[in-house]
Amino acid sequence: MPSTDQLRVAYVPGVTPGKWIHRWEERVPSVALETFMVGEEEQLAVLRDGRADMSFVRLPVDKTGLNVIPLYAEVPVVVAPADHEITVFDEVPVTELSEEYLLQDPDSVPEWRDISVAYQAGTLAPLPQMDGVEAALDLVTAGLGVLILPMSVARHYNRKALRYRPVLGVAEIGLGLAWLRDESNPENSPVVEEFIGIVRGRSAQSSRQPSVQAKQAEPKSKRAPVPARTHRGGKSHAARRRRK
Repeated sequence: MPSTDQLRVAYVPGVTPGKWIHRWEERVPSVALETFMVGEEEQLAVLRDGRADMSFVRLPVDKTGLNVIPLYAEVPVVVAPADHEITVFDEVPVTELSEEYLLQDPDSVPEWRDISVAYQAGTLAPLPQMDGVEAALDLVTAGLGVLILPMSVARHYNRKALRYRPVLGVAEIGLGLAWLRDESNPENSPVVEEFIGIVRGRSAQSSRQPSVQAKQAEPKSKRAPVPARTHRGGKSHAARRRRK
């Protein structure tokens, strides 16, 4: 269960949480928001080992014990060396990559797997040892293969020696927000619900935001006084009644 005075949020490369952080600081200044980046291989581990209360994750994921809401989908791109023939395309059909060596698990890109000449022939070489996206991009830079990544990830790891192009015929790559499910209490905590609303774009006045609900529940004596309404002459209704 997240603390009431702190929320820790992890995010994978390519996610830019700045706008959500600013909105959080404006709306919920009493609760500290800590954000930090993790590799995709850790996107769920940080929830299960308690390092994060919520995590922006690449979909699909194993939802066991989790709440997961999809947020948006990204265009997939193929990343290759700067002198690769993909650079003559504005968009690359996945069929143009049938003879390429994909430095990823073939099952992670089934559209490529199903048209790969080497995979279909049973001659696809085993993947080399790679520790994360940066290590895979080192191999792409060396000319050993290509990668298919979300566009935001390709931009995040932008390198002068590499180029990327949108790849057609491959499903868009989803991004979601995940947090542990509390089986004893299916209701989200106010802190979690507040962050969900900010990420989903709810306004600061939305009645679904816990911060707004808390203000509405305050005794009237604690609320800021409402200025007296005035007519065009500038005097309040109360002043006009006294004059009469």
